[in-house]
This record gives sequence, structure tokens and C-alpha cells, in this order.
Amino acid sequence: MIELLNRPHVPTFLNAQLAALARDHQVCGAQLVIQHDHETVAIEVGEIEHGGGRPVTRDTAFPIGSVTKSFTATLAMTLVADGDLEIDEPLGGHLPELGELGHRLTLRHLLSHTAGFACGPDSTEVATSSPRRYITDHCGRQNLVLPPGAGFSYSNMGYVIAGRLVEVITGMSWTEAMSSILLRPLGIAPSFICPTVGRPSGRPIATGHSVNLALGRTQPVQQSLAPPEAPAGALAVSAMDLVALGRTHVPPGVPGLLPPGLAVQMRRPVPAANPFGLADGWGLGFAVFRDDATEWIGHDGNADGTSCYLRVDPVDGWIVALTTNTSTGIGLWRELGAQLADAGIPIPGDGSPTAAAPPAMAPPDCVGVYANGDSEFVVTGSDGCFSLAVDGSDFMVLASADGLTFSLMEHSSGQRLPGGRFQRDPVTGEINGIQVNGRLARRRPYVPAMSR
Repeated sequence: MIELLNRPHVPTFLNAQLAALARDHQVCGAQLVIQHDHETVAIEVGEIEHGGGRPVTRDTAFPIGSVTKSFTATLAMTLVADGDLEIDEPLGGHLPELGELGHRLTLRHLLSHTAGFACGPDSTEVATSSPRRYITDHCGRQNLVLPPGAGFSYSNMGYVIAGRLVEVITGMSWTEAMSSILLRPLGIAPSFICPTVGRPSGRPIATGHSVNLALGRTQPVQQSLAPPEAPAGALAVSAMDLVALGRTHVPPGVPGLLPPGLAVQMRRPVPAANPFGLADGWGLGFAVFRDDATEWIGHDGNADGTSCYLRVDPVDGWIVALTTNTSTGIGLWRELGAQLADAGIPIPGDGSPTAAAPPAMAPPDCVGVYANGDSEFVVTGSDGCFSLAVDGSDFMVLASADGLTFSLMEHSSGQRLPGGRFQRDPVTGEINGIQVNGRLARRRPYVPAMSR
């Protein structure tokens, strides 16, 4: 395994495999980088924009969506290293706009998605807000789905707060702090998808694409992230840049940036964080993925029409990064992972226990309306055939053997996606919640559309 990347046929093999997978999944462009034992293989295929003729290069930046959270978490931990923050210190002294929650919320809560917040408001609603106004208007008790520290619910809100915390501590904007404290020391040219939060970098940025596999249709899409949400998803980087971040978790790390002890803390699963369907655990800014022999960390990111992935094995020193500029990149990633495993790179699965489970009967009492902040999850159907509508997107529910856990089938593309589970009240036994892609939604009384 140690000498795997030294074999002369490996780059050619990986290039052929990535190109074939890109064709199969109608992915317009992609980058793959694998690093181990000071050896690196980097592959690029396809175009920056469908039909545009500009090839993806090693320097092309891809909107990495939520992988940005791993960068923001690392930035925050450098402030912990400097003594400016404490991981378990209540944040009210730094952020009075948190109100009563300032006495309870900590940096650990924010970075591990155990703050209890709903995912967040629609980006259009906060497009003109400042980070401080965003927190004042939205990060209060009314948008909690769990008490702080009680459990896991994936949320952009926690990272908006973390970004604001960086601003208060450093006296810089999140963009400036990210660029000067983290990106440039890692050798990364800063690039952001929100034009109002950073100066243009001059780097080519890949266009995201939406693909309908059933119709064979590929369409470019615009990025829609609002400026206050930048710490949760605004970075655009290359696969090589993702590997640079990954090196902070492979001993000896990056000297002078993140002390090894804090890197270990970031990788340690938080006890309350159960990211069912996303991973096997969650640390500070990183998901934890396990199999019988290894424990990897990483993060997935889906911006508008892009799918990007980072995986790091700190013990054996593997770093794997994939960027794609197409919504179907998730299917490419899954097949690629299986092929890499066959080649001796044992990347664990995606943490979804239903990814390959045969369909079964979902419980009839799952029908209803569930809410996570402004997001609505509506389950309809009968006779074991159920659908889930999430803010206008419609999926088929494919239940597993116990009926409570499920995967999803996307109607428009035919892709099978990681799903989640229904939750029952431990006292009454009634289904009172649904967890989808790590987001917890609470059941509420159904109100017919005509009476809303």
C-alpha cells in the first residue's frame, strides 16, 4: 500500500477511471488528488463549463459548498491555539447579539452541529443582512430544534456564528481572516463565490451544473449563497487545496499553524453528535468515518451544481480529494470510492446504513409534516409507498428492514441518495421527528393547504 502511488501505471489508470466515471455520470469536469507518503497523484478531466471548451486545470477553483466549514473550523481553532478563545467557554461575552443563548452556546457546539439550531433561513431572505443582523434575527430560541448540547442537527447557523466570532476576535472580516491566517499559510490563493465578501482572485472558477439523467439534460446554475452565510459555504478551491488542508491532520501537520493537540481534538467525535446517515461521528468541523480497520475524517460539500469531497486518514497518511462541477458528482464519488478500495486505498463508506439496503415497508404513521426552521418536510403516501417533499424537491422513500431508517430516490435523476430515519417518542411510541441528511425536523400538526 505504501508504494501504491509510486507505481508508474497509477496516474494513467486513475485518469482513465475518472474520465470513464465522468462520462457515466454526465459530470462536466472534475479533479482528483491522492496523496500518501510524500507522493501525490493529481488528475483533471473535463470542462470548466459545459460546452465552453475551457479545460479543467490543476488551478481551477470549484465551489466546495460545506467543505468550507472545515476551513472555518480550522481557522477558529487557530484562535484557540493563540489563547483568544476557549472551546467550552460560553460565547455571550464575545457575541452579545446571541442574547440568552450566549450563556449556553460554546465553540464546541457550533463546530460539531450540537448547538441545536435549525439549518437556517432561505438565502434570499438574508441576502442583504450583516452577520450580526443575521444572528440577532435568526439565531435565537425560536430556531432551536434541540437544546444546545443535546444532540446533532446539521446547521449553517452555527457556522455563521463561528464566522462572526472570528470577526470579533480578529478585528477582520471572515474573508480577510480566512485569507491571511489560514489560506495563504497553506499556499492557497483565496477565492470566494460571494462577490461581496472577497476580491476576485483571478483564478478560473468552475461553473456548477444541474443534470437530469433521465432526460440527458445538463444546465449551468448560478451560486446563490448569501454573504452572511459565507463561513458555511463560500470558498472555491481546487482538489490540491483540499489536500493542503488535509495535511494539517497528517503528522507532523503544518508547522506554526495548528498544534497537533488541537488537531487531535478536532478529529475526536463529540459524544452528543450522532450524524445518522451522514457519517459515523462528528468532531470539530470534520465528520468521522469508520470501517473495521481505519478511521478517516473529512467533509462533503454540495454547492449549487457542484459536489466535492475530502477524506483524510491521519494514521496511515492518506489524503483523497475530489471536486466536481455537476450535481451528479455524488454518484461518481461513490463508484470512485469502491474502485479506490479495490486498488488498496480503503476509504470508508458514507455512513448511510441504508445505501444498499433492499426496500421495505415504511410505517404508516410516518405520514405528516415536519419542520426544521423554515424548511418543511412533508411525507405522503400509503400501502408502504411513500414520498418525501423537501422545500419543493420530491423524493421516493425507500425504507430499510426496520422501517424507520430509509434512503431516498430522486425522481428527476433516478439517483439513490443517503436518507435518514424517523424518530419515535420514547414514551408514547409515536413518530415525532425525521432526520434527513443530518437535519432534525420536528413533527407538527398537518394543516391542509387551503386553510394555510
